[in-house]
This record gives sequence, C-alpha cells and structure tokens, in this order.
Amino acid sequence: MIESTESAALPAADAASGFAHDVCAGLTCTGQKSLPPKYLYDALGSRLFESITQLPEYGLWRAERELLQAHAEEVARIAPVGSVIELGSGSANKSVHLLRAQLRRQPVAYTTIDLSPDAIEMTRSELSGLRGLQLRNIQAEYLPGLELALRARAAARPVLVLFLGSSLGNFDYAASRLFLRRIRRALHPGDALLLGADLQQGRETMLAAYDDALGVTAAFNRNLLVRMNRELGADFRVARFRHRARYNATTHDVEMHLESDCEQQVEVAGARCRALFHAGETIHTESSHKYSIEEVDTLALGSGFGGSARWVGTDWRFMSALYHAI
Repeated sequence: MIESTESAALPAADAASGFAHDVCAGLTCTGQKSLPPKYLYDALGSRLFESITQLPEYGLWRAERELLQAHAEEVARIAPVGSVIELGSGSANKSVHLLRAQLRRQPVAYTTIDLSPDAIEMTRSELSGLRGLQLRNIQAEYLPGLELALRARAAARPVLVLFLGSSLGNFDYAASRLFLRRIRRALHPGDALLLGADLQQGRETMLAAYDDALGVTAAFNRNLLVRMNRELGADFRVARFRHRARYNATTHDVEMHLESDCEQQVEVAGARCRALFHAGETIHTESSHKYSIEEVDTLALGSGFGGSARWVGTDWRFMSALYHAI
C-alpha cells in the first residue's frame, strides 16, 4: 500500500483563531446560541463518536454497514473507478467493503478527507492490509479537500466520491443543495457519488439514537465544553450543562443541545468574550435532518446528478444512493 499525507487545512494558529471567532459569534449572538458541529470532533470527540456507532440505539450505522456489505459488488459493477474519495471517513470501517470490491477489479487510489488527525489515523489502521490500494490522506474541510484530491486524479479514470453516514443531514436544506452542487461542479461527467441519508422513522427511535442509555452521546456533546476550556481558556463548569436531544417535527431534525441548569456567566479568555446563560438556556451543537427518499432524490437530481441505484435498510430506514454526474 502506497501512502501519502498532506494538508489543505489552515495553519494551527489560523485554525485556533477560527475556532475562537466561531465560539465568540455563537455564544454572544442574540437568540439561540449555537456552535458549528465540526468542533465536536477533536481527538477525544472522534473516539467517542466511534463508540457511539457501536451502541444498540444507534441503528443507522449498522443499517448503512449492512447495505454497503450487501451491495458493494453492485456498486463496483455500476461504477467501476480508479479513484475513491471519501469526505469525512471516520475509521473507514464501512467504506472498506466498497474498496475491497473495487480492488477485485483493478488497483484503486483512495483519498480520505477529514479535519481530525485522529480520524485519519483510524482510517490508516483500518485499511493497512488492503493490497493494491494507494492511500492518500488530506487533513482539510470537505470541499477544499475535494478540490485538492481531484487535482491528482488519473486521466480518463472515473472517480467515486463517498459521503456516507448521516453527514448530509447536518446541513439545512439550502446548504445541502449548495454543497451537492459544489461537489457536482468539481466532478466530470461519468464520475459518481455514493450518498448516505438517514430516513424518517419513529420519534422515540430517532431520539434514542442521540441520547443513549449509557451516556456516550452526552459525553460526546459535553466534550465540546471541555475542548473550549482546554483550547480557549474558557471556564465552563461542565457539570452544570446537560445534554439534550430534541426532535423538531416541523423540520424533521433531531437537534443536540447543551442546556445550562442555572443562571451563570462563562468567560472565554481565548475568544475575548463572555456569555451569560439563563437557567434552561441551551447551546445548539448539531442538527441531523431525517429525510424522505423523494427529498434526497430531489436534492441530488437538482444538483446535476442522475440516479443510478438506491438501497434502503429494513430494520432501520437508512438509504444508500448511487448517483452519476451528468
């Protein structure tokens, strides 16, 4: 296995400055306090998320893994490629099935794009035994990383982009449409996109996936406070914030919040700001939209893709959909 690592991320000082800016803006705004979900994934956050995927309540991870295991050969037959690029690979323990199917046909170059160095290391470990795989690691946000990865594409060899899990649901509708359009503009006709989407199902089932009995998701969410304390010199009293999962029936979003259990003021020295919390006030840390099949197709087809195939889980309603750039 040939391996290379590069970065399209901001220098460390600029990344810290961006974190401080986003924290100050998110905690001092009028209305709902909020922080971008990408900041949940520091080294500890990435490990905690991997633990979440193994919990009995988090059925969407198992549903997608089963779909990819069952249909990897079909994906390889419909979309045989020379390069696979994954946006947000995590540990790559689902995409490994797709790579094995592609490698049975020809050597494959695989590029993982992730902001977390810890996630990149987990990917490297998961794929270390695959013969014929050329592994490239890019530490970057999705779209800058994709642009960098595509500069090295082999001429006349199609590319398969993977955007798995429920990551698309972290965007609102307008942002998800813009995101898919920007992916399409970066691709050539004949390239492909394999997209994961968590579908609507029972309210209690969806909520349990984001508020497990063991409390791992709560630790994942509250770790964001620990990260701000460590990296920005904040003085959050972590024990005074509770993890909350809510379902918005109007938008079909499961939302994660951190709720203050008292009136308190927090100083964030590294962001040069302070935030006042009322009892019961929350920081919105993540939304996960739950789709209908028609909604996903509308987004993809309206972004310049044509439908090729889709598969839907039975025990848990999760969809894996393969689209071609047209």
